[in-house]
Amino acid sequence: MTEEHSVTIFDTTLRDGEQAPGISLDVKEKLEIAEQLARLGVDVVEAGFPVTSQGDFDAVREIATSVGTQAGAPVIAALARCHPDDVVRAADSLKPADRRRIHVFLSTSEIHRNAMLRGASEDQIIEQAVDGVRRALEFTDDVEFSPQDATRTDVGFLMRIVDAVVEAGATTVNIPDTVGYAIPHDFGALIADVVAQVGAGVAVSVHCHNDLGLAVANSLEAVRNGASQVEVAVNGLGERAGNCSLEEVVMALATRSDLLRRPTRLNTPEIARTSRLVSTLTGYPVQFNKAVVGRNAFAHESGIHQHGILQDRLTYEIMRAEDIGAVGAQIVLGKHSGKHAFAQQLHIMGYELASEEVGRAFTRFKAMADRKTEITDADLEAIVADEVYAPEQEAFELLSLQVSGGTATAPTATVRVRRVEDDTIVDEAAIGDGMVDAVGGAIHRAVGIDGRLVSFNVAAVTPGIDALGDVTVQLSVDGQQFTGRGVSTDIVEASARAFLNALNKSVRLRRPVGAVAEPTP
Repeated sequence: MTEEHSVTIFDTTLRDGEQAPGISLDVKEKLEIAEQLARLGVDVVEAGFPVTSQGDFDAVREIATSVGTQAGAPVIAALARCHPDDVVRAADSLKPADRRRIHVFLSTSEIHRNAMLRGASEDQIIEQAVDGVRRALEFTDDVEFSPQDATRTDVGFLMRIVDAVVEAGATTVNIPDTVGYAIPHDFGALIADVVAQVGAGVAVSVHCHNDLGLAVANSLEAVRNGASQVEVAVNGLGERAGNCSLEEVVMALATRSDLLRRPTRLNTPEIARTSRLVSTLTGYPVQFNKAVVGRNAFAHESGIHQHGILQDRLTYEIMRAEDIGAVGAQIVLGKHSGKHAFAQQLHIMGYELASEEVGRAFTRFKAMADRKTEITDADLEAIVADEVYAPEQEAFELLSLQVSGGTATAPTATVRVRRVEDDTIVDEAAIGDGMVDAVGGAIHRAVGIDGRLVSFNVAAVTPGIDALGDVTVQLSVDGQQFTGRGVSTDIVEASARAFLNALNKSVRLRRPVGAVAEPTP
């Protein structure tokens, strides 16, 4: 298969994926994900929506500088409405990148035009779209246009605006199923018509949401009908039910190459690592039965299945776990392991850490090794996420935790927290319905921030009675949701770390009044 027939993988984990409730990545976390996406080999990284906040601008700028200038780097893209200020802001954020794309969008469906664009006429929409494309072309020759809510847009009008933006110079036309409304058969036919309409020289892309659970199916049908780019997010993250899942569409194209005959350029053994990193930093766990990257994706419990697998793995597996980097020899570290072996294992796992970062992670590793017999790669990933990826200067630091009580007495938690800004120590206690409830109450009192618990999830990082507990919480603070994560062999301690992590994020990342929060493709 020649290179020009490959499917372009446009990753929007850092833009549309981050719009999932409770995900608030800082610049360092976004950069780490972008670097891993580059190792994975995605063709385009949509790094953010720069006009929405200074933080988003800074993240795009840092990714453009650090990732976008590497040899073989992906194209770095930024989102912008068809508005002059948006386009200029996106262009400024992308300046350092060797290859950059401005992705402009505008609503086109009747319901969006009436509800969001004050009843703008079709001619007004076309004029604004053309202006947006032309303005973007002043800064780069790689411009993508998306007619938002395309699958609920009148087809005749959709074709008119596609013609207009192509004539204006758009190099990629993206057809977003913004609300997950499409059905594969009809969506495939629409994409075939768009491909025929634009002709050679213009890429046709699709961006499918998963409201009906059809994002991957719709994307594959689009590829079968001539789409040359698929927009995806790691683990299917995104608004509402999420986006087309990167790992699922890529492995479907690889596994069914006999039918689809459209390869990607991805380094698929990096898929599992990418999935784990995104899950760790966003605080969104991967469901056990998630296709391709779930814990059970290559597990077999049925006796019949186990018998077949022992004879030949092809009896019940259509792809190899090794193809996504899900298995392999692991070095198991313990309390007698030294710092050199620890650092070497982190290097093998793909972590390039500064000396002081290795030191912080090693200190946490040694403390954990006293409580856990063997520490695996999954444990190390959790340690790195908890220690290294946490911002160096948080507002609050947990110094100690004590809990007491049980079935006969009310559970009580006492915490000692350091307020970093003025280096004061605060001791607080609370009684709760259970140990975790008491810890949450004590943490809230100590930091002086009211947060409503939206969700609480606990999972084991690895099997075994001494497994690390991985606690993820979502707290609502002043109407915004923040995800916090904590790991420990003690679930109560992990919960305390998760509560504090979320509250620290609320201090750092609360959106300023007036920030853009408009729905996007």
